[in-house]
Amino acid sequence: MGLLTFSMNVTLDGCIDHREGIADDETHAYFTRLLEENGAMLWGRTTYELMEAYWPAVARGEVEAPPAIRDWAVTLEGKPKYVVSATRTDFPWTNSHQLTGELQGAVQELKDRTPDGVLVGSCKLATELDRLDLIDEYRFLLQPMITGHGPTLFQDGLPGTRRLELVSAEPLSNGVVALHYRRAA
Repeated sequence: MGLLTFSMNVTLDGCIDHREGIADDETHAYFTRLLEENGAMLWGRTTYELMEAYWPAVARGEVEAPPAIRDWAVTLEGKPKYVVSATRTDFPWTNSHQLTGELQGAVQELKDRTPDGVLVGSCKLATELDRLDLIDEYRFLLQPMITGHGPTLFQDGLPGTRRLELVSAEPLSNGVVALHYRRAA
């Protein structure tokens, strides 16, 4: 069984707005390595639609991008992408699939059949998965900024405090800190 890992950029004040943060070669290289280490991506519909509007064109070379960003796009293109959606059934992006059925069972089955692990890249979906005790690890890029706005990490709340143990903390040269936690026993 693979691990379910929630990965996200987050500012010092908890903001997860995709327009905030340092999106340079170093952070893209970090996320590319993380994606290479895992077997699949899992998103909610909104995040999927945000991603499909840009990254396939970068992977195909239709959008000019630095090598680190193109590497991320090409790696993402090749990975299976699973989408949780009650309103959309057509997912034409390469290797994209709708995750159907009851959420807890469907995600557990995905974990079971993906030994290299699954990355969750949608905050609202991650909150629901955390409520169901399905998230095993957290990989955050802590951005060196305070934004003063949201959306914020777990803004809809969790049923209780999650105790985590630090696996690693790696400062990047751009001031970002890559944090890796797993749920404490």
